[in-house]
Amino acid sequence: MTGLTGPGAFPAPATGGSAILAKQGLPAADDYALTPSPLSFGDGGKYRIEISGVERLSTLQALLEESDRRGVFVHRIVCFGGGSTLLDKGELRAFAQLAAANAIEVIACPGPRTGWDTGRQALTAEGSSAGRRVRGVDNLRYLLDDYLRIFSCGLRGVLVWDEGVLDVLNKARSVGDIPADAVFKVSVYTGHANPAAIKVIQDLGADSLNPVGDLSRPMLAAIRSVITIPLDIWAIAFESFGGMNRLWEAGDIARVAAPCYFKVEPGESEAVMYNPWIDEKYHEDLIRHKVRHAAILNELAGVTNGDVSASPKPILSNSAA
Repeated sequence: MTGLTGPGAFPAPATGGSAILAKQGLPAADDYALTPSPLSFGDGGKYRIEISGVERLSTLQALLEESDRRGVFVHRIVCFGGGSTLLDKGELRAFAQLAAANAIEVIACPGPRTGWDTGRQALTAEGSSAGRRVRGVDNLRYLLDDYLRIFSCGLRGVLVWDEGVLDVLNKARSVGDIPADAVFKVSVYTGHANPAAIKVIQDLGADSLNPVGDLSRPMLAAIRSVITIPLDIWAIAFESFGGMNRLWEAGDIARVAAPCYFKVEPGESEAVMYNPWIDEKYHEDLIRHKVRHAAILNELAGVTNGDVSASPKPILSNSAA
């Protein structure tokens, strides 16, 4: 019978958990030495800027205007937090074309997602600790159809928050059932926060991952020691997620965690920001505020770590301009 102690119990090895971790190629402690990351993006940049809450074409236009005004390039946007299902295909195509014309990476959110389904456990105070996953096969099928709709409109980056869905998508990508250049960003809602867990996500086919937002630099450095995909790290988080502000720390984080996307997400909460019925001017004003903070991040990273730079703005060909 299992679970009993006594003569047949397995003795704990004298070397303990450190030896088990090391034997599996994992760090045995967080990296308090803050080892510089040897990795970078292909263009040499140690970090890139990511802004979420780009909900409509008008929001993207406001972001581009403010970026030009402040001289800051936003490398990647997370869009349609309220759900890409709520935009028609013409709107999605126009959004994809404008982003491509400005060399901006796009991560599209399918849905509406968890909480809009009939299941409400994920929205309760205690049920939320179980994580946000896809309930049932019908919802899995609806979600896959939503991803296909996104791809059909010219977008390639998508948000994923369920490990099983990630595995299905990665297998579909490998056999040509979805575009070979599809990009999977794993959401903070998966709740991963250590090297072992994030390595599993990488092995399942993730192209980047947003760990929980309050990890220390030694923790991030330990994660970087065993993974190669970019980490999506909050520089500023919603008040509902703790309101962390790591603008001064960004350069130091990039030194040990590169390549990384710094997520600039000030605001009250995702629930407020992603309501699709909010007036579009709200989104435009908030996105300008985020671009302003992104410019400040670049300034402060240059002060603290002058040799840690952001990826340059891509040079557009005449056909893409």
